[in-house]
Amino acid sequence: MTTLLQAWQGAKQRLERAGLSGPVIDARLLVEAAAGCTRTEIVTDPYRALTPEQEATLADYLARRERREPVSHILGRKGFWKIMLNVNDKVLTPRPDTETVLDVVLKDFPEPAAWNVLDLGVGSGAILLAILAERPAAKGLGVDVSADAIAVARDNAAALGLAGRTALLRGDWTAGLADGNFDLVVSNPPYIATDVIETLEPEVRQYEPRIALDGGPDGLDAYRLLAPEILRVLKPGGRFAVEIGFDQKDPVEALFREAGAADVRTVRDLADSDRVVAGIKKPLETMT
Repeated sequence: MTTLLQAWQGAKQRLERAGLSGPVIDARLLVEAAAGCTRTEIVTDPYRALTPEQEATLADYLARRERREPVSHILGRKGFWKIMLNVNDKVLTPRPDTETVLDVVLKDFPEPAAWNVLDLGVGSGAILLAILAERPAAKGLGVDVSADAIAVARDNAAALGLAGRTALLRGDWTAGLADGNFDLVVSNPPYIATDVIETLEPEVRQYEPRIALDGGPDGLDAYRLLAPEILRVLKPGGRFAVEIGFDQKDPVEALFREAGAADVRTVRDLADSDRVVAGIKKPLETMT
């Protein structure tokens, strides 16, 4: 018989021996999922026994994690901002770094305003749905080239009660979208240089969709296309915020300035790395 406390301690030790980072949190998440318990229950009822079925489930989860499968894929879900998302190997697992986009846009995005939001490369729906959950008067369109990603985002919108304010479109970035339709454009495009991908941790290299990672030879392919297109689909005075790699501040800022953006700036994430380039489309009275 294995208790909750023993299961958690054993899982933590097993993941430590496998050389995994963050074994304490990973072990707790896997025990909670396998045993159908909460973090509080591990503390308040530590001697509760797992059933044989729960022990077998936990053993399977730990074996998968030892093979470097991400916890988000094992459990099929991942928390982001204030929402919980379904995820799988067809979408990029949302990361805390990306929450910097929310920090940036919500400050300039009054709660009562009926803004139109566009998320390019919507993936699981993380950024778009987190915005819509915070701003009940807003509506959004998410575009992704992957039909599998659109399916995941659609399921998440429904699960969060946001399907009525969320449109999802399989498409190639802004192709087919009219000029000047959106108050806010957000994106977390692929920005890792092709030859760097093979050097990434197995959790990313083996399990994340390559299409969501590969930014071309220098990692900037998507921004070259997106900068002028984002300015095209924004309304005058509209805002944008795009995630970038830690070393891409200068070239991405330059691309948006060349496309005619104003107030271009870069915001750092909680780890103090450059993370989001933001700016506005000039209002009509200043456009020349």
